[in-house]
Amino acid sequence: MISSTTIQPSPLSSSSLPLSLVEKCQSNRELRQLQAFAVKTHLQFDHVTLTQLVKSAVGQSTPSSMAYAQELFDTMPEPDLVLFNTLIRGYVDIPHRGFSIFSRLLQRNLPPDSYTFSSLIKACANFKAVEEGKQAHCVAVKYGLQENEFLVPTLINMYAECGDAGAARRVFDKAESVNDGCVFAYNSMITAYSRQSRPSEAMVLFRDMQKLGLRPTYVTILSVLSSCALLGSLELGRWIHDHIKKNDLAGSIKVSTALVDMYAKCGSIEDAVKVFDEMGKRDTQAWSAMIIAYAIHGHGNTAIETFLKMKHHNIKPDAVTFLGLLYACSHTGLVEEGLRYFHTMTNVHSIVPGVKHYGCFIDLLARAGRLNEAHTFLITLPINPTPILWRTLLSACAAHGDVELGKQAFNRILQLDDKHGGDYVIFSNMLSTAGRWEEAVLVRKLMKQKGVKKVPGCSSIEVDNRVHEFFAGRPKSTELRKIVDALIGDLKLVGYVPDTSQVYHPGMEEEEKEDSLRYHSEKLAIGFGLLNTPPGKTLRVAKNLRVCTDCHLVAKLISAVFDRKIILRDVNRFHHFQNGRCSCGDFW
Repeated sequence: MISSTTIQPSPLSSSSLPLSLVEKCQSNRELRQLQAFAVKTHLQFDHVTLTQLVKSAVGQSTPSSMAYAQELFDTMPEPDLVLFNTLIRGYVDIPHRGFSIFSRLLQRNLPPDSYTFSSLIKACANFKAVEEGKQAHCVAVKYGLQENEFLVPTLINMYAECGDAGAARRVFDKAESVNDGCVFAYNSMITAYSRQSRPSEAMVLFRDMQKLGLRPTYVTILSVLSSCALLGSLELGRWIHDHIKKNDLAGSIKVSTALVDMYAKCGSIEDAVKVFDEMGKRDTQAWSAMIIAYAIHGHGNTAIETFLKMKHHNIKPDAVTFLGLLYACSHTGLVEEGLRYFHTMTNVHSIVPGVKHYGCFIDLLARAGRLNEAHTFLITLPINPTPILWRTLLSACAAHGDVELGKQAFNRILQLDDKHGGDYVIFSNMLSTAGRWEEAVLVRKLMKQKGVKKVPGCSSIEVDNRVHEFFAGRPKSTELRKIVDALIGDLKLVGYVPDTSQVYHPGMEEEEKEDSLRYHSEKLAIGFGLLNTPPGKTLRVAKNLRVCTDCHLVAKLISAVFDRKIILRDVNRFHHFQNGRCSCGDFW
């Protein structure tokens, strides 16, 4: 509350309230006191005074302060563009109110400017309102603002948030400001590609920035590191890290945290630990990133130790921290620890679990064979179970051979999402393993009737700073085919027996099943790596699906026979193969 001694008539020699008085206000009550004082001093209709009060109310960003700002605005007979823009900016979280004010602006024949449209388009981005965003874009074009250097990044971001990276790129390509070297436009487009999981295109733009001599900002670096993590390219990641050091961008906690995440997702837990250890200050996000890094690399106990160190430093955990802990426990069989942390999250830290937390909890129980507990937990959730949650249970049922519970899970998935090919494959394979061939054939027929296709296995490996991709199936390259054939032949000499139990095709001969296994994408990638890298070099492979048991066995044998360390990232985690063993302990 502003004391009576604060406001004195003597300083009011001008025709409006001093700005310093308005800036000191921290509540509607204080603003109303000033408004009352303005009435007493005959300033209640003064344009500058009312504008100052509206700006201060909008700046408080609360529902009550915005209601008061609207009340003040409505008393003004001739609000100018600055005042309209101020109120529209305040409604960035209430798009329809912002557009209502915008309509009043147009009715008064006031020409909107870039600030007007920036606020409107930001509101559309916040609420994924792409149609309204397109309308605002069209009006901006009418006023000749489509290439404004401040508006272009906002438009790019809006289209990206609404899931239309194509429209975002068209705005980017047409803007003259881009050719003039607008860092903000590049940042927005790189971020858009990163969020749309199009990392290669993000990296191309980053290289274009360098050619133009544009200095990257923290926003650029964070998006580029995220893209690099998606690519899984360690050498590229190290190059970006060097670039960060050379441009003095390494001091930010956020950048260091992004580096930890990038190195972990590119397969180098050692580099992730080094960056983390060198951080002068660590916040919740940094600790969480390190916990998740240990989790995805199968170091469950180390993840827990890191959490205990985090608590020792009095850093408060958040939902992401516990997601990392649950993931770590789930993938290393630490069931009791996982159960304890789930209850600690809800009962001690009052963190409301999300779908991912529930998924980890179900996976934790199901992996350990406690399928009925997992099912009971799933059907009693306070939210409607998603296809992903049922899918988690289905995968566990397949691993443990519980066909009947798997059938329940499969039927529930079909009710929610019948277009995911992996579900049909998992369930039909489960039926085949149980000898229920007729049912398995019916599931395959159902899949065909619905036009659902299985996602093909794809693996990539980085060699000489280039990422090479391989798809499952007999390779076109004769040289690669000979290498893989010879490789399998060598492994058979040391006792390798192909696990054809994982190939479920009625009528297929044993030899055909072996051929099918032989040309899985990860085997092709590993064979290519052995052919094109010097002896002893670590092979880093990324796969878009879960690694199968046969490929897992082959990778273990190769690591022993050829004295190679192999780091394989599948859809769930990292597998570190060395000396004939895997970091997952065959639990994945």
